[in-house]
Amino acid sequence: MAKRGYHHGNLKQALVEAATTLIADRGPQGFTMAEAAKLADVSAAAPYRHFTGREELITELARQGFILFADLLEYAYKDGQPSPLAAFEAVGRAYLAFARAHPGHYVAMFESGISPRATSDLANASARANAVLLRAAADLSARIPDAQRPPTEMFAAHISAMSHGIVELYARGTPGARAPFSPEDLLESGIGIYLRGLGLLGPDDEPRG
Repeated sequence: MAKRGYHHGNLKQALVEAATTLIADRGPQGFTMAEAAKLADVSAAAPYRHFTGREELITELARQGFILFADLLEYAYKDGQPSPLAAFEAVGRAYLAFARAHPGHYVAMFESGISPRATSDLANASARANAVLLRAAADLSARIPDAQRPPTEMFAAHISAMSHGIVELYARGTPGARAPFSPEDLLESGIGIYLRGLGLLGPDDEPRG
């Protein structure tokens, strides 16, 4: 089949989609621009009409990923409904759902070494997603007395770190291969322990609420 070269319906997006597939399978350093071009069915030179190299291509993939991520988190949060606790836990579950549904984007966003401030567009998309996490943490922790309340940024970072760790250890590969519990159950119990430590749940309260 002859390469279509520059005469591609949407060359830039075709390359991003090719990179999404490659990075999910091989990691951020496991593919070349030539391989992305081949998968997009264009010439090896065509990608350089839009991207200076692999890092810029991954940066665009991360930008699009953060937009999808923010959309999903905002949908999950629903302005704190039906309660700050239920909405907070929904955001945590949305984190896992995103990692499963969009592994290529997830790797580009969090595991490629690309700074979320690499470009202004990427920074804005990342900040929008982070804003949902911060709002969820702030709304839930508002019930903690000021003297005992952790900084909102720290609260959100702890939950992000917990979610990311569960994705890395338990949400990839064969389900149940590393633990007899689902990633969702692990996250729910982890959040419950964390919130009890902050005094937001009693010893007999269920995490969901």
